Amino acid sequence: MYYDNYNTHLEDFEMLTWCENHYEEQLTLLKTLAAIPAPSHQEEQRAAFIKNWLEEQGAEKVSVDEAGNVILPFDVAGKRSCTVFMAHMDVVFPDVTPLPVREEEGKLYAPGVGDDTANVVALMLCAKYLLEHPEVIKYPLLLVFNTCEEGLGNLKGVRQICADYKGRIKQLISFDGTMEALVERAVGSERWKVTATTKGGHSYGAFGNPNAIAALSGIICCLYGQPVPRLEGRKTTYNVGTIQGGTSVNTIAQSAEMLYEYRSDDKRGLDQMRQQFQSLMWQLNSEEAKFERELLGERPCGGDVDKKKQENLLKRCETLIKKHTGKAPKRAAMSTDCNIPLSMGIPATCFGLYHGAGAHTREEWLEIDSLLPGLKLGLSTVVDFAKK
Repeated sequence: MYYDNYNTHLEDFEMLTWCENHYEEQLTLLKTLAAIPAPSHQEEQRAAFIKNWLEEQGAEKVSVDEAGNVILPFDVAGKRSCTVFMAHMDVVFPDVTPLPVREEEGKLYAPGVGDDTANVVALMLCAKYLLEHPEVIKYPLLLVFNTCEEGLGNLKGVRQICADYKGRIKQLISFDGTMEALVERAVGSERWKVTATTKGGHSYGAFGNPNAIAALSGIICCLYGQPVPRLEGRKTTYNVGTIQGGTSVNTIAQSAEMLYEYRSDDKRGLDQMRQQFQSLMWQLNSEEAKFERELLGERPCGGDVDKKKQENLLKRCETLIKKHTGKAPKRAAMSTDCNIPLSMGIPATCFGLYHGAGAHTREEWLEIDSLLPGLKLGLSTVVDFAKK
């Protein structure tokens, strides 16, 4: 027993020393990757960079699937079940030219630098370690740098993985967000585009004709007066995010549209919001003002996951996070890549590998000093699941 414990501590020491020896590479990689634009559905540049880098480290089986995911399997042959680790390549910003990156007073600033670029870089280095130390792999792993996690990406990347490896995924861990939170359940959502169409006309000569903007505003007022499901321990929200329409100040608008979403961490909440939305659309639709709706994105809530297996996964990750940060993470409900496996009954969770703030803003930043502890946490987690 003493000999086994000695070997375990020695292996941990060597692994953490490896992280320290690769810290400068981690920081350089992050600055390089953070500058590469990667809007959802347009992650090709980052994918190419990651694939080439992995091949330079000796990866022979790295591939890109139909959804644009970069995939690196370790001992995933035949029908063997595997643990999936993933980090999403896309960022929320539409830029297709290089993103600005700057270092200032111990912080690294860039749009998407933390969400999710820092976690992608940590997973890249985890892959490098496994390629250099194949002896640690006792159980199959699938490392995925996935597409389309953000916004209207609609979780395209993780959907592809769960479809291609259906029945073979034992559990899925997504590196996303910061080290402070651990996702325990999924926040589902439905996102709609609503278009109002009217006759319109000249603002003076056709005064009195229905105005599409006014009609759409009526729907918005009704939406913001609707009841929200009251479910104990659960949360449901709604939001109109954008509205646009009309052509000029002296024209009665013929068309206007808005983007609307509702979210809930309980399927009953989503069902009620959908019923209310559909009922309202039906009630207000008329010959004078016609409304059309288009489903733009759908993220499911959790499904029938084995509670014991899910809790075991959460506790295992909690232990690793506390070991490396000194604090237990706060359990939370979030909308992440975990939505898809959880909806399919697959145990899944999500946590990040850095400290920072400003996600989804152009002034997003992370603490540079948090990168090395994050890498140690990420690599310890990957190796832990590779061994047992």
